[in-house]
Amino acid sequence: MLQSKLIANTKKEWPNEASTKSHGILLKGGYVKQMASGIYTLLPLGKRVISKIENIIREEMNEIGSQEVFMPVVATRKLWDMCGRYDTVGSELLRFKDRNDTDMVLSMTHEEAVVFSMMNEITSYQKYPFSVYQIQTKFRDEARPRAGLIRVREFTMKDAYSFHTSKESLDEEYDKFYKAYERIYERVGIPETIAVAADTGMMGGSGAHEFMLLCEAGEDKIVICNECGYSANMEVAYTNNIEVETKTEEKLEKIYTPNIKTIEALHEFTNESITHMGKAVIYERLDNKQTIIVFIRADREVNETKLRHLLNIDDEDLIPKKADDTDGITYGFVGPVNLNVDNCIVVYDKSLENEKSLIFGANEKDYHIKGICVSRDVPNVEFVDISKVVEHDFCPICNKRALSIANGIEVGNIFKLGKKYTELMKMTYLDENGKANVPLMGCYGIGVGRLMASVLEAKATENATNWPVEIAPFDVHICPIDYTKKKEITEFSDKLYNDLKKDGLDVLLDDRNKNAGVKFADADLIGAPIRIVVSPRNLVNNLVEIKVIGNEAKLVNINEIYEYIKIARKKI
Repeated sequence: MLQSKLIANTKKEWPNEASTKSHGILLKGGYVKQMASGIYTLLPLGKRVISKIENIIREEMNEIGSQEVFMPVVATRKLWDMCGRYDTVGSELLRFKDRNDTDMVLSMTHEEAVVFSMMNEITSYQKYPFSVYQIQTKFRDEARPRAGLIRVREFTMKDAYSFHTSKESLDEEYDKFYKAYERIYERVGIPETIAVAADTGMMGGSGAHEFMLLCEAGEDKIVICNECGYSANMEVAYTNNIEVETKTEEKLEKIYTPNIKTIEALHEFTNESITHMGKAVIYERLDNKQTIIVFIRADREVNETKLRHLLNIDDEDLIPKKADDTDGITYGFVGPVNLNVDNCIVVYDKSLENEKSLIFGANEKDYHIKGICVSRDVPNVEFVDISKVVEHDFCPICNKRALSIANGIEVGNIFKLGKKYTELMKMTYLDENGKANVPLMGCYGIGVGRLMASVLEAKATENATNWPVEIAPFDVHICPIDYTKKKEITEFSDKLYNDLKKDGLDVLLDDRNKNAGVKFADADLIGAPIRIVVSPRNLVNNLVEIKVIGNEAKLVNINEIYEYIKIARKKI
């Protein structure tokens, strides 16, 4: 490729609209162009990188025996109604009517589509297990797209689906995909990616892992044990041991707290530690208008994912409850003693289980109660884990106080779906006795554009992409100085360019009439792992300068260039 023909308008300055490192470098390097909020065009450089990532994914999927398919991005409401998700998935599912007034959707995931596509195609147990995958466009109408390609509305995804006759078979295939994902992340240049236990969310199923790249740009919170390696998404992380802060029982004492409605105000008014207080977090269920009051130690936060699972509430049906003068709740002064609220579910977090003397609201305006021991003062309480893990909590595996919290970008996920979709859609196969059975499913996803952005978060600087070798847009970048001015530079560079292409390398030749500074700055943004600088000063001595990623530049004799590159490519 001649650089004078390459569509890649680089920028000298960091883009003002960039919210993360990857967002900025993709705009600065001319890899993408935003068309609308969360919707991007991949320009030639971006498409080259994406294609190489897709090829790696395709090779690894083929290696474990998964077969490639291609399903439509548009689906009918009838299909999504088969599992009830047309109504239960929120506004992120884009719904529309076609010209025949048929309700349609733009698919954000393809579970229903793959079951529909496979049912009646594989009817005998003899062809089980099997899996299929696709690399396809999806659309998720995100409320707040952010960070360039990390959270978008339209995206390319590799999604795979496996079908099984037994739990053991599903577990075995799940492990194959798990290991294939590890190989994919290593090949694209981020072997430091970790797998963490995850919530199954709207996908459903019995188990899930997310593959996380730990970095500041990540919007997920990852809990990691620094001793034994336990890791989990914050949504499902837990601890078996919350250190008790109040160890001596006291008598109940009602105290006057005029207009003291927050934990911070109560701390200042009483001079008591926040760890010696409890708080009420109040929610409303939109599906049945029921009030939910969660009592928890004041220094901890409610994990709403755990709460939704406990009460079997869909994501959008749980919201913080607004103060209401008619519901019998004394907002700002709610506590577990003498609580009397109609149509209410009360949940007690395990952080309260062994506390002997906490301050809570008195359910009376301007009053709190000291000395509350929930297990003593509230009959028949059941304590459940409903809180978020915090820094330095005890690890649930090794029981050492070694949990830490880091930001992470989700670069892939795998789920054991079980029979959720196949049962509802009546997919069956015949077993060895001719009996109809419902298959089990697994699903496995990788966001391709997000993976590209994540690699940049890990490897790039503000001025250089530093692409890992397998996904760089070009293998070799030839940067001649005075290419348009000196015949010997032109002839040598052209010959080198053509010879390297004949060797099967993807080569970019900078044939532009630009000064060295501009050429090198652009070369940093393009990020080929091997850069060859051809200059008049060196060429007269039969030398070129070759810089291999991760190494210092070296002067190489022109007769040794091909062997040098051959050896260098084996090492990087």
